Amino acid sequence: MSDLIHYQLDDGIATLTLNNGKVNAISPDVIVAFNAALDRAEQDRAVVIITGQPGILSGGYDLKVMTSSPQNAVNLVAAGSTLARRMLAHPFPIIVACSGHAVAKGAFILLSSDYRIGVEGTFSIGLNEVQIGMTMHHVGIELARDRLRKSAFHRSVINGEMFDPQSAVDAGFLDKVVPAEQLMATALAAAAQLKKINMTAHRNTKLKVRKALLETLDAAIEADRQLPL
Repeated sequence: MSDLIHYQLDDGIATLTLNNGKVNAISPDVIVAFNAALDRAEQDRAVVIITGQPGILSGGYDLKVMTSSPQNAVNLVAAGSTLARRMLAHPFPIIVACSGHAVAKGAFILLSSDYRIGVEGTFSIGLNEVQIGMTMHHVGIELARDRLRKSAFHRSVINGEMFDPQSAVDAGFLDKVVPAEQLMATALAAAAQLKKINMTAHRNTKLKVRKALLETLDAAIEADRQLPL
């Protein structure tokens, strides 16, 4: 597997650890590695845990790529949106063990998963696109609309408000928060519980529940390809 995502399989649980510099930037190569890791996890029929480095899950898309040309930016966002859609339809449960900050695409990884555990601390979680001069893309709007509380959705997407881990639970980015030293043990315990469910029923129910969202995202991915970001 790629050095950008470390893959570890243990007793039916696949842990994917992002490892791309100090902010775990999501680059085209990271997305290729992410898809390869999900392919492998699917072959292994494993419950997935996604995590980052201590203090950060991801700071978002690689800004060097995003600012290199409008076409490169559109292509990277399209690849990232397609990955988000894939995660939402993944046939096995996906847990995120959010090890600290989760900003922009880092926060969208949370919104594309089935169960999200964060850590206590002075970490920022949210969508800062309008803070940095980016108009939010269609996929981002629709994913946030579906997964965030309505009041938090407007504050997050339109105002660029960032949340600490505890308020990120209330907003809808996280499901629970634990001390940092308990993060992986909590994620592994959650994965062990999820291993007990019927995976065919899980997959079929997930696709029923998210049918409208997945169709909306398909249209949004196409809309984002047509417009400059």
